[in-house]
Amino acid sequence: MSRPWSRRLGGQLGRVAAHTLLRSLDGATLTLHEGGAFRRFGTPGPDRLEAAVAVADPAAFRAVLTSGSVGLGAAYRDGLWESDDLVAVIRVLQRSLGPLNRVLNPSRAVTARFLDPLRRRRTDVVDRGAARDEVRAHYDLGNDFFAGFLDPTMQYSCALYLSDEATLEAASVAKMDRLCRQLRLGVDDHLVEIGTGWGGLAVHAATTYGCRVTTTTISDRQHEHASRLVKELGLDDRVTVLADDFRDVEGSYDALVSVEMIEALDWREHDSFFAACDALVRPGGRVAIQAITLPDADFHRAKANDDFINHFIFPGGTLPSLGAIAGSVARQTSLELVDTFAMGLHYARTLREWRARFLEMRADLPALGLDERFARLWDLYLATCEALFLERQIDDVQLTYVKWS
Repeated sequence: MSRPWSRRLGGQLGRVAAHTLLRSLDGATLTLHEGGAFRRFGTPGPDRLEAAVAVADPAAFRAVLTSGSVGLGAAYRDGLWESDDLVAVIRVLQRSLGPLNRVLNPSRAVTARFLDPLRRRRTDVVDRGAARDEVRAHYDLGNDFFAGFLDPTMQYSCALYLSDEATLEAASVAKMDRLCRQLRLGVDDHLVEIGTGWGGLAVHAATTYGCRVTTTTISDRQHEHASRLVKELGLDDRVTVLADDFRDVEGSYDALVSVEMIEALDWREHDSFFAACDALVRPGGRVAIQAITLPDADFHRAKANDDFINHFIFPGGTLPSLGAIAGSVARQTSLELVDTFAMGLHYARTLREWRARFLEMRADLPALGLDERFARLWDLYLATCEALFLERQIDDVQLTYVKWS
C-alpha cells in the first residue's frame, strides 16, 4: 500500500505530465474539472469534438500515465474520474493522443514483428484449459445478464441496419440473413458454426433456410441456453449443439460460419483456427467469417501490449487485422476470398443501443451478483467500443471464402 505522501506526490507529478501531453490536443477540446477549477485543452470551434472530465482524485492522472488505457479503465472503475459523455472522452483521446502513442511506442511493434516467427512456432503451447477459462470469464457472466441488454435473438455481434428506422432485432436478423445468403444455404446443406453464442444464428439458419446445423461453444452458459432453445423449438433433428473446442470438431460440412469468435483467441491460435475451418469444409464449400479487425500496424502493437478491454473484459484475446487473417488463410488453407463487407459504423449504432439498454438495467445488476465497479467497467467498455468504431480505429467485416479443392 502506498503512503499518503507518496500517493499525493504521484498524483501531482501525473497531473503535470498529463497537462503537458494534453497541450498537444488537435481537432478536439477536453475540459478538465478538478477541485472547483477547470482547464480547457485544445482549440474550440464549430466542428470540433468536445468532451469534459471531472477528476475526483489526482491519482487518476498517475494511473493513466503509468498504465495507459488499463489505468484509465481502472481509475474510472474506482470512481477517480467522471464524465457525462464517455464516448466523446474516448473519441477525443483517441483522435488527439492516438498518433502520439504510436510515436512513443514504435519499438514494441517492431519487436512483435521480429518475434512473430518464434512465437508462431509456440502455438501448440497455448493452454486450452486457460483459454476455456478466459472465455467463461466473459460469456458465463449469466444468460440473464446478457438478455438484459441484447435483443430477443441474443446476438452479441454487429447488427446490420438496412434503414434508419430498423430496430436492433431487425438489424440482427439482417446480419444473420446476409451471412446465410453469402453461404448460399439450402435444405440439402449441413452448416457447421464455430462459436454458438446463444444459438440464434443456428436456429435462424435451420428455420429460415432449412439446412442442418452443427454448432459448438466452450461456454457452459451458452451451451445450456442454446440446447434448451433448440429443444423448445423442436429442432433437435436439425440442430446439434456441441460443447467442444473448435479443434476437436469432426466431420465434413457444406459450409462454415463463425461470427466474432476469432477475437477471443490468442493471436498465436489464428493459424489453428483457419486450419480447422479449412479441414471442416468440403471442396466447393463456403466459409463466412465475421470479425472485429484492427489496422495491420496496430495488430503488431496489440500483440505486445495490454489494453483496457483485453485486460478487464476479454482476457487472452487479440483482435486480428485483415493482413493477419490473409496470412493465416494463405498458410493454412486452400480458401479463396470472394467477398469483403465492412460494417464498422453499424457496430457503433449497435453498441449505442446495447449501452442504452445496459444503463436501463443497471439498477438490477446487484440481484445478478454484479456490483457497481463491474457496472462502471462495462459502461466504459461499451462506450469505448462505440468510440473506436466511430473513429474508424477498429472495423467489423464479413469475409466470404470458397474452398475450391
